[in-house]
Amino acid sequence: MVSKIIPVPSFDCIVFGGIGDLAERKLIPALYHRQCIGQFTEPSRIIGLSRSSVTENEYRNFVYKSIETHVKDEDIDSLEIEEFLERFSYISLDVTKELGWNQLKERLECSQAGVRAFYLAVSPALFSDIAVRLGETGLITPDTRIIVEKPIGKDLDTACALNNRLGDVFSESQIFRIDHYLGKETVQNLMALRFANALYEPLWNSNHIDHVQITVSESVGLEGRIGYYDHAGALRDMVQNHMLQLLCLVAMEPPSLLDANAVRDEKLKVLRSLTPININNVGKCTVRGQYLAGASSRGLVKSYQEDLGELGKGQSDTETFVALKINIENWRWNNTPFYLRTGKRMASRVSEVTVTFRPIPHSIFTNDAGEVIANRLVIRLQPNEGVKQWLMIKDPGPGGMRLRHIPLDMSFADAFSGRNAGAYERLLMDVMRGNQTLFMRRDEVEAAWKWIVPILDGWEQTGQPVHGYNAGTWGPSRAIAMIERDGRTWNDTL
Repeated sequence: MVSKIIPVPSFDCIVFGGIGDLAERKLIPALYHRQCIGQFTEPSRIIGLSRSSVTENEYRNFVYKSIETHVKDEDIDSLEIEEFLERFSYISLDVTKELGWNQLKERLECSQAGVRAFYLAVSPALFSDIAVRLGETGLITPDTRIIVEKPIGKDLDTACALNNRLGDVFSESQIFRIDHYLGKETVQNLMALRFANALYEPLWNSNHIDHVQITVSESVGLEGRIGYYDHAGALRDMVQNHMLQLLCLVAMEPPSLLDANAVRDEKLKVLRSLTPININNVGKCTVRGQYLAGASSRGLVKSYQEDLGELGKGQSDTETFVALKINIENWRWNNTPFYLRTGKRMASRVSEVTVTFRPIPHSIFTNDAGEVIANRLVIRLQPNEGVKQWLMIKDPGPGGMRLRHIPLDMSFADAFSGRNAGAYERLLMDVMRGNQTLFMRRDEVEAAWKWIVPILDGWEQTGQPVHGYNAGTWGPSRAIAMIERDGRTWNDTL
């Protein structure tokens, strides 16, 4: 079955940081794919902005190389590329000075596009300045949107300050705080699995679910992000946004309808129900780690400290791994813990949610039949997106009852023909439609920081150590001990 393509309103997409890494790897390829399937309405344009003095031809060459490098050969069409390049223009603009602002205003004032979307693909330190200048220059219309990438602040105070500055210039309905994880097909399928099937929702509670694991592991190290990462660490970089959003989608109550505010209201309730982790329990409920030298899937690699040393940095206790045990204080999830872990230089790159159901209350089978293993639902976000429902069945053949634990396996690649749209494709088109369902609301961001900051404070106040783990493993042994104290184990058959 071919999905129906619904065109979006005509737009001007203005990209601050238009020759940066995010624009090259994600935004330009995403917009190209959306044009190829006929989702653009004319006239739609893309305007790149940066301080660099490049000509429009040079910028279009940059766009062409982006497509050539980051789009698969079978998806490249010379006629589509030619039309796509015609949409692009470039303005040399300095956010902190006068250079380029009048030129941008003149170009937008002569536009006939309906939507005006400003994408801030720049350092978060510039978000406030850009928002203020957009207001002062008179570039905001009723159909203007502003798109900001994570991180939204580095703690609760800075997040509130940034939200205040954005709110002084834009209404909340115009602010799109993007988290690319929410654009992934399998993330959205969490809602479809729960709320479009009678099978799961009656069982989706602490009476039937023993625990939930969420793993987001990376096999890479710093990969050029040292300036940001060494000041952030895994808790700020991954847990505060991506992983808490996944937790919310697993744990939230059914919204009244699939509406942006209805969905985000339910996610907010989850964030406000998280049991606090602070100085009193941070040692029991969290584990910090930092990768050592070792053999990863990419070969022999250096330790985090050695990576820092190459760039002239000193010793650092920044965590590259974090594991948490989280409880949710409400009727649905009482006594069902959520175990989260994320890290760099781990055994493999994988993002996965594992829902482990409670064991059967009584086994009728003899010991010869084998162990009866609890059912698991595994939602794989990346790579090889899909859903597995692990069940117990009889091993075929004569000779008595022998039980096997096998998955009913639904691979997206096998179930759906053709290419699947990437996260940025979906999110960018939702911006143009003004649909905020997959974007974070201000109170969500602030509620997440309100829960995260006491963990950071608890680490500092207790001097919680950062435990080393060899590159190419699943993290420090303390993380294994944390979950095994509860009689459970990490799902490392990833």
